[in-house]
Amino acid sequence: MSRRPAGAAHPGASGGTDPAPGDRVLTLPNLISFVRLLGVPLFLYLLLVARADVAAIVVLAVGGTTDWVDGWIARRLGQVSRLGELLDPLADRLYILATLLGFTAREVVPWQFTAALLARELLLLGSLTVLRRYGYGPPPVHYVGKTATFLLLAAFPVLLLASAVPDAAAVAGPVGWGLAWWGLVLYWVAGALYVVQARQLVTAVRAGGAGA
Repeated sequence: MSRRPAGAAHPGASGGTDPAPGDRVLTLPNLISFVRLLGVPLFLYLLLVARADVAAIVVLAVGGTTDWVDGWIARRLGQVSRLGELLDPLADRLYILATLLGFTAREVVPWQFTAALLARELLLLGSLTVLRRYGYGPPPVHYVGKTATFLLLAAFPVLLLASAVPDAAAVAGPVGWGLAWWGLVLYWVAGALYVVQARQLVTAVRAGGAGA
């Protein structure tokens, strides 16, 4: 969450130093992210139009379980890129948003759960707007946020399975909701961490401007 020169290394979520992102577009991690993005409208079509719940579960499960693949390959092959840093969280958010809207329409999850997650996204959008006003980009992805995203993307296909297959509901329902509620809590914890970081940065910038 800083103004970085193009060739500089940048700190990771754990405090270490990762290779500086490059400007390449045609990389294997970016291709995986593009494919994940294409899965979003396909999932919505299968869920809301075709009502092919089993196929929708497969698309959602593949999209969720490959969340870490693009980042791992990017670091492994040295193909970290600025585009990839934008595509990965974008794909995560679109999967979560599409799933929430589709699940709410199909009454797989209550609207209150959807509202709680969307409220967190609005909070981050407001923080990002403030950061951009001071010339800063999105904050680096925090491991708490990645964990929350993983839990939610793992919970959604299980919840759909519980709704689509009544015989599996006794087991899939509690497991899915356990993952979903933990994901929701951590999603808000991560959101609070981002807001605190943004506030500290803005305060420091204002203090520096006042002392100049």
